[in-house]
This record gives sequence, structure tokens and C-alpha cells, in this order.
Amino acid sequence: MASSTSHEPSDELVTAVGQYVLGEISLGKAAERAGMSRWEFEEVLEEAGFTGFYGPRTDDELQEELDTARRLDDR
Repeated sequence: MASSTSHEPSDELVTAVGQYVLGEISLGKAAERAGMSRWEFEEVLEEAGFTGFYGPRTDDELQEELDTARRLDDR
């Protein structure tokens, strides 16, 4: 068992970061699973040198955003 002074990340945090980086879960869900606020989780990511994902992450997400923008433009 790890001591309370250990600086090793918890299994929950490691899993949440991995799932977020792979695009399996959202930032908010990853933070929740790690037992942190969204802002705390973002800080962990930044400290690790990871920059967040913004915008579409797949071709389908990109197409969905384009379709939405076109519908808004037609109004």
C-alpha cells in the first residue's frame, strides 16, 4: 500500500487521464472520475504538459459542427 506522502498518482487519476486523452470521456467526466473539480483536473493536465482538446476530434464531429453552423447561417 502506498504511503500518504507518496507522490504517485492514484489509479483513478491515471485511468481518467488516459480515457480523456483517448477521447473516450469528456473533461468533466474525467475530472469526476478522478475525484477532482474540472479546474483541478485541467491543472494536472497542464502540469503534465498536455494541452486540452478544443473543437472536433473526429471527422464525424467536424461534419456535425459544420452542419450546425450551416443551419444557423440559413436562419
